[in-house]
Amino acid sequence: MPYPEIRPRRLRRNAAVRRLVSETRVDPAELVVPMFVKEGLAEPRQIASLPGVLQHSRDSLRKAAVEAVQAGIGGIMLFGVPAERDATGSGGIDPNGILNVAIRDVVAEVGDATVVMSDLCLDEFTSHGHCGLLTPDGGVDNDATLRAYAEMAVAQADAGVHMVGPSGMMDGQVGVVRRALDAAGHQDVAVLAYAVKYASAFYGPFRDAVESALEGDRRTYQQDPANLRESLREVELDVAEGADMVMVKPALPYLDVVAAVRAAVDVPVAAYQVSGEYAMVEAAAANGWIDRERVMLETLTSIRRAGAQIILTYWAVEAAQLLRQRY
Repeated sequence: MPYPEIRPRRLRRNAAVRRLVSETRVDPAELVVPMFVKEGLAEPRQIASLPGVLQHSRDSLRKAAVEAVQAGIGGIMLFGVPAERDATGSGGIDPNGILNVAIRDVVAEVGDATVVMSDLCLDEFTSHGHCGLLTPDGGVDNDATLRAYAEMAVAQADAGVHMVGPSGMMDGQVGVVRRALDAAGHQDVAVLAYAVKYASAFYGPFRDAVESALEGDRRTYQQDPANLRESLREVELDVAEGADMVMVKPALPYLDVVAAVRAAVDVPVAAYQVSGEYAMVEAAAANGWIDRERVMLETLTSIRRAGAQIILTYWAVEAAQLLRQRY
């Protein structure tokens, strides 16, 4: 039927109608907040390149975890910042290392009220900043790294974590972690596979947050931003190895990849709205160039619309509060 019989604007006439016919909604329970805890801090510390995001002390981390639960978000992803690092990242395996201690703290504080997740990678703990152990010529040794990941997974599970997130992009990491967890009696600990992790320029503020000591780059193990088919192959391998969920990282520059992954698998799909994505919006908003809250929610909606059921975002707690007001 021609105009004026067809008037799509009827379904946009006011907020109530728009809310009624909304095709995509972000639910607070689908949001996961990354949190950083730094060994030895007495008080939380602001991260300069991530406005509003903190390096937590153990005490402030517990309080922040309670706030996250009260906001109704789905999970907390923990990252540890150790006081000392070494070539093998031994602090990530040490039961008394900062990340494993933080897992115990948060689980003791919030129990099963939210999903407690942990980054399973060596980069925060190595003196060279790479995600794995190095060969004598400076390359990353895939198989030696897998053995370290297996130990790290068990240490995190022993600390009480609900879900581990192997993020190092080593070949075979999901299968090795799954077998190690099962052999140690942790069959109920889930694996969120960083199945698609690009060698992105958007990670800069995160590296400030974890005080990364990275030398060189990670292009020999993280993926080429130009490749999509390669991502689908990585996802297929991780699901076959036992991943309970898969994740795409970063999110906004790779919404086409999120959509392709969603179409390819029948496990939950997550996307990580990384530090650079967050920092760009915060910087533009601080200059008065954009409406911060509207852009925040618009970006999250776009990631959800692309097919991500779960979104890791530094805005998780604030966004959950705004969404509750909206709906």
